Amino acid sequence: MELAVQKREKFGKATKKLREQGLIPAELYGKGVQNLHLSIPLKEFRKVLKQAGESTMINVVVSSPAGEEKRPAIIYDVITDPVSDEIIGADLYQVRLDEKVKIKIPLEFTGESQAVKNKNGILVKVMQELEVEALPADIPRSLVVDISKLEDIGNSVYVKDLKIGNGVKVSVGPESVVATVTAKMTEEQEAKLAAEVKPEEIKVETEEKKTERDAAKAAAEASSPASPAGRAGKPAAPAEAAKPAAGKPAPEKK
Repeated sequence: MELAVQKREKFGKATKKLREQGLIPAELYGKGVQNLHLSIPLKEFRKVLKQAGESTMINVVVSSPAGEEKRPAIIYDVITDPVSDEIIGADLYQVRLDEKVKIKIPLEFTGESQAVKNKNGILVKVMQELEVEALPADIPRSLVVDISKLEDIGNSVYVKDLKIGNGVKVSVGPESVVATVTAKMTEEQEAKLAAEVKPEEIKVETEEKKTERDAAKAAAEASSPASPAGRAGKPAAPAEAAKPAAGKPAPEKK
């Protein structure tokens, strides 16, 4: 699967113009790889994202005045507008075909549990994704969880029940529970549980006590030595780290 992109030379206000033209800004980076600033047709990006997701390897076709080059990568992060939820940017992570990558794969729940449908059970999805380690070409888009096998209360689906391809290693044991069906609580059980819960005691500070505390604090500060010049109340924030973007660590390579 290929994603056609172009090198981007303009930044700042030019980014807004990109979006007006139906394009989104993107970054391509990776271990030992120089960052590339790109622009991608939004329509094409949506199509590839729908088919590949954020785990399947794709070929990023980079167009520039020097020609075209293909780079293997995964869609590492999709940036959306917090209000409209529209896609406004993306991060692509370049991988090496001969190096294994640790990445989290989404779980796709299919089927219908008879324990839920006919026995008033509650389906509990213990996992929503599963971390795996594999070569980029072997990474699955998703892992299917068939819940139709959950016929009775207490039945579970385990990691060992999933169809995981060759060359793919999971980070948890085969007996780890993926999903299970539990019994719904009766009205008597719910009432008993509610009776056992005690409301948290909240201490209300009177204005008089607050005034006394503030006065004592002010007196203590006045009698303490001044802070050394140049020393802040807390250490300076660390320098901004290079890509990948904050909040999502880069796939771990082996």
